[in-house]
Amino acid sequence: MTLDNYVFVLENTNFFDWLKSSLIVSLGTTVIGVMVAATTGYAVSRMRFPGYRKLMWVLLLTQMFPIAVLIVPMYQILSELQLIDSYLGLILVYCSTAVPYCAWLLKGYFDTIPFEIDEAGRVDGLTPFGTFFRLILPLARPGLAVAGFYSFITAFGEVAFASTFMLSDTKYTFAVGLQSFISEHDAQRHLMAATAVLIAIPVSAFFYLVQKNLVTGLTAGGTKG
Repeated sequence: MTLDNYVFVLENTNFFDWLKSSLIVSLGTTVIGVMVAATTGYAVSRMRFPGYRKLMWVLLLTQMFPIAVLIVPMYQILSELQLIDSYLGLILVYCSTAVPYCAWLLKGYFDTIPFEIDEAGRVDGLTPFGTFFRLILPLARPGLAVAGFYSFITAFGEVAFASTFMLSDTKYTFAVGLQSFISEHDAQRHLMAATAVLIAIPVSAFFYLVQKNLVTGLTAGGTKG
């Protein structure tokens, strides 16, 4: 039994830079993605504006395209916006994949909340935004937890986009940083294994924080006994 591999990873690699980058990107994707998905899902669930059905189908169709097809056009867009090698650029890319799924997920969850709650809020003088933030969102916490967990895990473990759009070693996420232990002539699997164990700590902590609402959200809609 030895902790030498963990000590080496913490002292001689960019582990803490990878941790900072992973947390910035993952939490940014979670906050922005869930906020956009929640407002989108609520609008489609409650409002009947022109093209609301087509909007959800468009969001669904975006899930059809593989990453290999999206990398080149996304790289060109981020390059024109000068967002290559920036946290904001990577967060926006991850939101483009997380928002469609989370919008569908939350739309289905909002459908289970009685419409009478919205009407009661309007009778009390709340605006549509006030009804959404003060009445609907607290009731939808389990669904938001599921959407947040999905967004966090997706951004935390993604490799292709992060390795393409992040050019600085200090801005690599954990998933990309792990690749630095494998070269053409060598594979430091002992260091990779130690890093993988350390990587699991923030994910486990995030799961612990949302586990109560996560389990409730995953079982929502089940048959009542």
